[in-house]
Amino acid sequence: MTKMQSLAQLGQSIWLDFIRRSLITSGDLQELIGRGLRGMTSNPSIFAKAIGGSDDYDEQMRQLAGQGLSVMAVYEALAISDIKAAADAFRPLYDSTGGRDGFVSLEVDPRLADETAATIAEAHHLWQAVARPNLMIKVPATPAGLPAITELIGAGINVNVTLMFSLAHYDAVAEAYLAGVERLIAAGGDPASVASVASIFVSRLDTAVDKELAERGRADLQGKAAVANSRLIYARFEEAFSGRRWEKLAAAGARVQRPLWGSTSAKNPAYRDTIYVDELIGPDTVNTVPPETLDAFEDHGTVALTVRTDVDGARAHLEQLAELGLDLDAITEKLQRDGVQSFADAFIGLLQSVEGKLARLG
Repeated sequence: MTKMQSLAQLGQSIWLDFIRRSLITSGDLQELIGRGLRGMTSNPSIFAKAIGGSDDYDEQMRQLAGQGLSVMAVYEALAISDIKAAADAFRPLYDSTGGRDGFVSLEVDPRLADETAATIAEAHHLWQAVARPNLMIKVPATPAGLPAITELIGAGINVNVTLMFSLAHYDAVAEAYLAGVERLIAAGGDPASVASVASIFVSRLDTAVDKELAERGRADLQGKAAVANSRLIYARFEEAFSGRRWEKLAAAGARVQRPLWGSTSAKNPAYRDTIYVDELIGPDTVNTVPPETLDAFEDHGTVALTVRTDVDGARAHLEQLAELGLDLDAITEKLQRDGVQSFADAFIGLLQSVEGKLARLG
């Protein structure tokens, strides 16, 4: 049994935070699925590296180059081809798990993060273009993204909520999801047909907090904030998806919105390279990992229920940071804003890469 399969027995699904056409066409993705991989996520940075850094897409780009399409339309054609193929590879898993796993995520244009109506329209466009029930549309947990999440869930569209960093982000996203499920049921829809994950970006919090701790001469407290924060979010998840309101929705067939741990490669080489997998294992969770982190975990990661470990200690650690003058709310809000900008910049770079390659191939 692989470690991915062992994690699945504990209730955690491993998804791959990576996509590239040759991964799909070579059969490597199918092999990973056989070893226990249960989903896939993509983002503009990943597509930029895949399209700009390989010749996988050259043949299709040559075909598209003569059609008078915009650069955006060419990118969409390339990305949608990959997403469809990956979704088809995961479809047997999606079917066999009753729609719990086997999802592939595609992000709305991150430049729309502050525009609710445009985000909703883009999500509907991508949902219809891919036309796969195991697609998840990635929408950021920005103030403008929250009503879009409710609208999309209410329309029966699977949503991967991204760029979450704090308990406040989590609370707002859980409410947006629950409200969307209630809207779907009120409209006569089947809540069992829609799924969602709430993606908490883990390692970036340690990077930001560690910098401030270094300035205060408290290296002894470094490398702990991200896991502590994530464990408190998981505890809040268990609260949010219990009680009378949730029980009524669950009785109608609704699914919990699973926490997804993202940004789980260790950015600090001093930290264990599997820290953000090892320390956040628990029921009803997803961890999306880049290939190198997956390889490291399969080689020397530890399979054990850990996400509920010492929640009181996690809370005490964050309180200690506050006593030192670290404003976690301000830090996490900045991380979200910076994340939106980073993804928007990556998307612009992706389109420039596509444009440059079209010119070379033409």
